[in-house]
Amino acid sequence: MSAPQQKFTPGRDPSAAVMGTYARQNLVFERGEGSWLIAADGTRYLDFTSGIAVNTLGHAHPRLIEALSAQAAQLWHTSNLYRVAGQEKLGEMLVAATFADQVFFTNSGTEAIEGAIKTARRYHYVNGNPERQRIITFKGAFHGRTLTALSAAGNEKHLEGCGDPAGGFDHVELNDLSSVEAVITAQTGAIMLEPILGEGGIRSASIEFMQGLRALCDSHGLLLILDEIQSGVGRTGKLFAHQWAGIPPDIMAIAKGIGGGFPVGAFLATKDAATGMTPGSHGSTFGGNPLAVAVGAAVLEVVLEPGFLETVEQRALRLKQEMARLKDQFPDLIEDIRGKGLLSGIKFKETITAQDVVLACAAQNILTVGAADNVMRILPPLNVSGEEISEAAHRIELALQALSTAAPPPRDNKS
Repeated sequence: MSAPQQKFTPGRDPSAAVMGTYARQNLVFERGEGSWLIAADGTRYLDFTSGIAVNTLGHAHPRLIEALSAQAAQLWHTSNLYRVAGQEKLGEMLVAATFADQVFFTNSGTEAIEGAIKTARRYHYVNGNPERQRIITFKGAFHGRTLTALSAAGNEKHLEGCGDPAGGFDHVELNDLSSVEAVITAQTGAIMLEPILGEGGIRSASIEFMQGLRALCDSHGLLLILDEIQSGVGRTGKLFAHQWAGIPPDIMAIAKGIGGGFPVGAFLATKDAATGMTPGSHGSTFGGNPLAVAVGAAVLEVVLEPGFLETVEQRALRLKQEMARLKDQFPDLIEDIRGKGLLSGIKFKETITAQDVVLACAAQNILTVGAADNVMRILPPLNVSGEEISEAAHRIELALQALSTAAPPPRDNKS
């Protein structure tokens, strides 16, 4: 028998073995400490990406290490064929802190969105209105990468080459209540909203708009689904962003920050909204496994400690002040500062691209992340220090100065 063909040759780029669906920066990190990431050569980077709003408590937080280590020494997985004590603990914590009565645990935000959509549609089905399957969503939103989640967002670029999109969604403009009301029909069952469009350029739904959506849902018998995957778990200074508007959803999807870096998500619902989620209607092999919910509970315990969210608001004010200073310093580059709390973004003018700034920031050893509408997101850990925020602003300043120096002079349109 002949030996198997050698596929990999010495000197081959090891990154070639990973599917190229990301335009990754050529950075490899070995460890993390709080708001910092450290490369193999010891170079330290200030991490204001936080795994895209995931590392709620930064890197290597002792409470999370303790929770994961203790659970790892006891039990990793049994499946949802049996009760999971950690699920019940975290579920009770979430119910006590939110509008919800019940929780279903997932492994990711996309799975949480799929479950939220399913919950809304099954609600109408079991209540004798199977035709009420359509869901109103908003242009520029991002709900995940499955075909249904992509179809809900309606971004043609993301759907390209994936075949026919999933049906049942009506896309309207954010903050335009009349356009929402205009598409409500007898087939409409729900409205789904990101309170802050993260991937969509840190565009916020106004308080009045969210309150108006709640009123429309109440008057038309619709369910309000909120996607708080990026905006939740303290990132805006309240536990969830919709609390600024003082309105409860019927269903909510969460993920990212609840695991502090460990994969865990959930969708939450009132008892009434979850009427259709009966035995056999939904499931997950790994969702809510003992490791994930142990870490999730530890994250939530820290975020709910007295004074924690107030400190987030204080840090957010300092970040806002630093970003305003940069806007004043670079009026030819910066158009606007957006966001709420520590979910912040800088919108740049057409003279520069956000991706250029992201790369220039990396050259100054600060990590940021782009978004749509020529926006660079600023997403530090929630326990970032005031000094680290000022240091981040200084490094962004150096990056913008470098780009300003490298930029060609403006054209004289009179010539």
